[in-house]
Amino acid sequence: MSESITRARHRAARRPSTPLTEFASAASEQMGTVGRRSAVVAASSGLMVSMLALPSSAATGESAGSLAAVDTAALTASARAVLNTSPVVSAPAEAVFTVDAPMVSAVKPPPPPPPAPEPVRTRAASRTAERAAASTESASTASASTQKASNNPIPQSVSGNAVLEVAARYVGVPYVSGGASPSGMDCSGFTSYVYAQLGITLPRTSSAQRNAGTVVSRAEAQPGDLIWSPGHIGIYAGGDMMIDAPRPGKTVQFRSIWQSSPTFIRIG
Repeated sequence: MSESITRARHRAARRPSTPLTEFASAASEQMGTVGRRSAVVAASSGLMVSMLALPSSAATGESAGSLAAVDTAALTASARAVLNTSPVVSAPAEAVFTVDAPMVSAVKPPPPPPPAPEPVRTRAASRTAERAAASTESASTASASTQKASNNPIPQSVSGNAVLEVAARYVGVPYVSGGASPSGMDCSGFTSYVYAQLGITLPRTSSAQRNAGTVVSRAEAQPGDLIWSPGHIGIYAGGDMMIDAPRPGKTVQFRSIWQSSPTFIRIG
């Protein structure tokens, strides 16, 4: 009795088909179609060639075998034709590149300006001019006073009279209100200064000097006595003369008695 041995046939193992795998297969086919269309459009425009590759996770089983091959040579033919017809730009090996740079030259800076001159002290100069003018005026006044004194000679009574000799030294001194020195005197300043040279102190004002001595009559008056009238005082020079500082604009001088009824005052 013979035995027949029959081997069982087995189907090749295949991935089980599920709704998920069927959806993936359909999507792969659509993406392949879209990729081929995109590649053809890009190649015909001469701009680029692109190949779309699906992820390995998408190409499974039968869906991977269903993708058709893409002829890249045909797709890039148009682009290659454009590149071949484009002009070729080349540069010789011995070409030299130059750069035009502006010429720069150093210029020596100009010397600094000289320092400004110091300001002129006009105030000091004006003061100096004023002093010079005052000195000239004083000299002119003294000259005029000397001329007046020569025209109005000193009375004989001055000789030997201590008060009149001192008073005569200041002939020509200008009248200065409130003055009591050789630079300027008023009437009472003149009489007090003259008597002070002889060691006799008189009050400063004419009204006070009116009561500083003894009143004498005109007949009894002697050269050197004071001669007073309201608001004014001088020194009697004998006869019809007196010496005093008259008023502003005048100088110390000998002149005739002008008061109608003066008061004579003896000091000491």
